[in-house]
Amino acid sequence: MSDTGAELLSILAATLRLAAPLVLAALGGLFCERSGIIDIGLEGKMLGAAFAAAAAAAATGSAWAGLGAGVGVAVMLALIHAFAAVTQRGDQVVTGMALNILVAGLAPVLATSWFHLDGTTPALAPTARFASLALPGASALASVPLFGPLYGRVVSGHNGILYVAALAVPAIALVLRRTRFGLRLRAVGENPDAVETAGVSVAWLRYRALMLTGVLCGLAGAYLSIAAGAGFSRNMTAGRGYLALAALIFGRWRPLPVALACLLFAFADAAQTRLQGVALPLLGVVPVELVSAIPYALTVLLLAGFVGAARAPRALGIPYRSRG
Repeated sequence: MSDTGAELLSILAATLRLAAPLVLAALGGLFCERSGIIDIGLEGKMLGAAFAAAAAAAATGSAWAGLGAGVGVAVMLALIHAFAAVTQRGDQVVTGMALNILVAGLAPVLATSWFHLDGTTPALAPTARFASLALPGASALASVPLFGPLYGRVVSGHNGILYVAALAVPAIALVLRRTRFGLRLRAVGENPDAVETAGVSVAWLRYRALMLTGVLCGLAGAYLSIAAGAGFSRNMTAGRGYLALAALIFGRWRPLPVALACLLFAFADAAQTRLQGVALPLLGVVPVELVSAIPYALTVLLLAGFVGAARAPRALGIPYRSRG
């Protein structure tokens, strides 16, 4: 295989790795926003889960314990968000931002207090992380032209959470379209009065939606610290929660378009790492800071062009007061 082909396969594999936490967080936000609750707090839930997963894995030496802790903390933060936004009918944007600020400050403080490492957790041993998985047939098919390298280098060789993210896309699409819960969830985001008239609790539906958001954000955060990474560091989510929210809007609150938007943002991120320090025709070597801004600039451009055309759920962001 040529150097160009190998480089392309490397970028595609990196795209999948970078897309996994975006897809999980965006699908979590999909549940929340389809129910009528704005979730600016995806970033905070991911960051809290990343810290809890790394701290638990460091303390126990078990990746599964870390995963459980990460999901548990993210669900707890989601329930706090639900209490403020659903029960107390608070401003949903302010509540989400408050969670982000709280976790961004609290996680490094707890890490410093517990591990004495200036806001980080200890480097995790291989047994405390989720290892990469070789899919069946990856070695046997390696010699097959085109398909073998694509399967062996791009599709195979990732950790289990990434494959969960891939399977979650069709599964969530099926849940939203083909189940009673999905129908009610979509209805409560459009017309909560009609849902309550049918005898279904709007508050309970939104609580369940936010708990599912917490589970998926917990998986996303754990992926960053105990699967793709080997520990927690300050602000390690690096704005991925906001990128997931942008993908959610760009994908018009539908699972497959949302996942494709995440792949687009991840591809831009993977490409910018390859462009750092590379001399471009007529431009020379572009400053690293400018190259690093490519994914975020792409996000702004896409939202500027598409956010006006995207129709959000009608009840999104509107606190609901029960008539019962």
